[in-house]
This record gives sequence, structure tokens and C-alpha cells, in this order.
Amino acid sequence: MEQHYPGSLLHLADSTLPIGGYTHSAGLETFVQQGLVHNAATAATFVRNMLQNNMRYNDAAFMSLAYTATAQNNLDELLELQQLCTAVKAPRELREASRKLGARLTRIFSRRYASELVTRFETVTGSSPHYSLAFGIYAYLTGISLQAALFGFYYNAAMGMVTNCVKLVPLGQMDGQDIIFDLQPLLEELTEATLQPDRSLLGLCNAAFDIRSMQHERLYSRLYMS
Repeated sequence: MEQHYPGSLLHLADSTLPIGGYTHSAGLETFVQQGLVHNAATAATFVRNMLQNNMRYNDAAFMSLAYTATAQNNLDELLELQQLCTAVKAPRELREASRKLGARLTRIFSRRYASELVTRFETVTGSSPHYSLAFGIYAYLTGISLQAALFGFYYNAAMGMVTNCVKLVPLGQMDGQDIIFDLQPLLEELTEATLQPDRSLLGLCNAAFDIRSMQHERLYSRLYMS
């Protein structure tokens, strides 16, 4: 596989990529309205907990496994990962968001990185891969190393949550930047930990996160779709 310059990673992990990620808070809006996230300290705790207690065993693990499956041209593995990813996303909004973001990401990158594996996947399932799977697939197809792809994936997620905290809590811009500075050692640690995910821990999650994500559907006022 040809190794590309970092521009491929910056493109794939760009928070301004037109897939609609900015319209989702992944349950954060509920945490803010319930007063659980209300200042810089609680925002930092929320983001840290989401990264190390949820994403590591869910989306980041799925992304890593999809990357490896693509490298092995393993359609059966990708199909199983799609089913597992759907099953572990209990909140409807999160499940739908994952599918929509994945479809839009696939639509963008498939124009330049055609893949028989992706075509076969879509023929069998009738849909595009979940977002985390699509990220892993196209990280491999664009020649990004797994380690770099994982760091970019975690960083993209962290930036999205911090940006939403700045808007929703609200926080000062410098508060948000301080959170990002402080998260960098954790992002490196999580990247190393997710290079070979423990499949027996897939789907491990924080129950409170799922509950708040389900409650989001019925909030009196909402700025985000999830």
C-alpha cells in the first residue's frame, strides 16, 4: 500500500468535512441541560470519560478492526462488524447518526478511492458502512498507517466534543483549548491501546451515556440531532 502524505489524514479527520458531524452532540446536550456538564472542569471530565471509557471499546475499536479487515480484504469480517456496530448502538439517534455519517463519508471518498470490497459490502447489506467502519476502510485505502488513523480518529472525536462544550455550556474559547492541550497524552495512550482491540470488550459502554442519548429525543429544546 502506497503511503500518502499527512494531507490524507488531515482530510479524512477534518471536522469541517461535509458529512454533517457538526449537527450531533452524541448526548452531550442532555448532560448540559441536566446540569451535569456546566463548567470547564466538568466538560473536561465528560470528554475524558467518553474517550477512555466509551470510544476505546466502541467506535475507535470498530475503526481499528475495520482497517485491519480492509487490509486483509475480509468482507465477512466487515459484515460482522457492521452488525455488531448496529447492535451496540442502543439509542436510536446515535445509530442513525452513525449510519448517515458513514454513508456521507463513503460518498465523498469512494469517488477517488474506488474499492471492490466496499462495492461488495454495499451490495450485500444494501447500505454503506457505519461511520467508524468507513473511517477505517478509507484510512487504509488512502495509505494512512493504522496508528496515525487512530490518533486522527480520537482527535477528531475530542475536537467535536470540545467544540460542542464551548457552544453548549458555554465555555470560553481558551477553556476549550486548554482541554485539548491536556488531552494530548491521553490521545496518544488510547491510540496505542486500540491498535489491537480486545474483541471480547466490544460494546463496553457507560450506561449513563446511552440513557442521556435516549433522553435527548425528548428534550424540550434541542440544537443538535443527537
